[in-house]
Amino acid sequence: QVQLVESGGGLVQAGGSLRLSCAASGRTFSNNAMGWFRQAPGKEREFVAAINYSGLRTYYADSVKGRFTISRDNAKNMVYLQMNSLKPEDTAVYYCAADSVFRMAIPTTRAAQYVYWGQGTQVTVSS
Repeated sequence: QVQLVESGGGLVQAGGSLRLSCAASGRTFSNNAMGWFRQAPGKEREFVAAINYSGLRTYYADSVKGRFTISRDNAKNMVYLQMNSLKPEDTAVYYCAADSVFRMAIPTTRAAQYVYWGQGTQVTVSS
């Protein structure tokens, strides 16, 4: 059974940092792009960051560029999202997702292309 499990969410003050982790099990995702998405109350799920299978290409939403960093450890089947300079508008449930395409050089930002999803972890940034 394929599972993606996020962890590392919590409550933090504006300007603080959090590091989210996503642990994959049931199969290896070392040949697949991985992404982070988020959904705030009353809003649609939105793209945050993506990383290709090798880790050499990353993409970010404009709203988090320069503050968030996505990375992966294929040996551990893990993906991370380092979030710095957090703002209240970053408050959301954050989801880890895995693409199904084999070794796509450029990771997609489209949620519809991601096949596997975690259950989400809550991030709350207080002002």
